[in-house]
Amino acid sequence: MSGQGSGGNVIAAICSFFIPGLGQLVQGRIMVALAFFIVATVSYALSVTVILIFMWPIGAIAHIWSIISAAKYNGTSG
Repeated sequence: MSGQGSGGNVIAAICSFFIPGLGQLVQGRIMVALAFFIVATVSYALSVTVILIFMWPIGAIAHIWSIISAAKYNGTSG
């Protein structure tokens, strides 16, 4: 991927919009992608239960963070 705002980052952000972490996976950041996916999907799944209904904001925050992280990734380490 090129720099921030490149076409690749836009595609990655769109991917993360549909599935949390997919944009990071497209960018080659496997561990970050796995973390976003697990946190968001587990939080969403737990919010379906009546007991842990308060978990959806955590999933929503992780999902939005995933989208922003994919859009702002610049590919440099440091």
